[in-house]
Amino acid sequence: MSYIVVIPARYKSSRLLGKPLVPLCGVPMIVRTYRQCIKAVSAQKVYVATDDERINQLCLDMGIQVVMTPDTCLTGTDRVAAVAKNIIVDSYINVQGDEPLFNPDDLINLIAEAKNKPHEIINGYCEILEEDMFSNSSTPKVVIRGDGRLLYMSRAAIPTNKLQGFVSAKRQVCAYAFPRAALQVFSEVNAKTPLEAIEDIEILRFLELGWEVRMIPMSDNSVAVDNPEDILRAEEKILAMGLT
Repeated sequence: MSYIVVIPARYKSSRLLGKPLVPLCGVPMIVRTYRQCIKAVSAQKVYVATDDERINQLCLDMGIQVVMTPDTCLTGTDRVAAVAKNIIVDSYINVQGDEPLFNPDDLINLIAEAKNKPHEIINGYCEILEEDMFSNSSTPKVVIRGDGRLLYMSRAAIPTNKLQGFVSAKRQVCAYAFPRAALQVFSEVNAKTPLEAIEDIEILRFLELGWEVRMIPMSDNSVAVDNPEDILRAEEKILAMGLT
């Protein structure tokens, strides 16, 4: 199976403007995400996909392969689909640019799963251990069938009991494997699908278009930086892990 790793990076994040360029312990977030990826795969297989010249120039300065994509891309997955129009491989491994602590072992396992199931969409998840994270709308919660396929994903606190309490839950890790055919169908939709638009979770578009999504367990190293308050949490973990 041929593959590339694509890291979408958008400057105009509504919750944290210029997010890919935010320094974490002195290193821009997009560079940290890239460095985690190349611990698992050759740098020749890794591309940053952006529509912003500032991010493009940073990547060029750092020797990172970068692809400019249209500023009309609705989501990171649409940006990966734009890359797929020009770089032809079997599988596109998407690691979101706001995952500066992404575990390289998870990337290795994701690629191995994509090789075993080359026609399936694959996404990662891990257990939620803190009630605060369960109730945080920035964290997509994952509900999975017994066979490992995605039932639903929501920013709401699910699954819950009649008292709306926290019993047991899982969260999404923003790393995916997409077969080329799935990206083609995804990108043909010119607007977000209804549930995708409500939840602001792009993987739901695949469910609404009739695709299955296989969920695989990943480590809980991931600290997605979505809001300004996430920066300190990410920096504390970077220091605790001894990352340079």
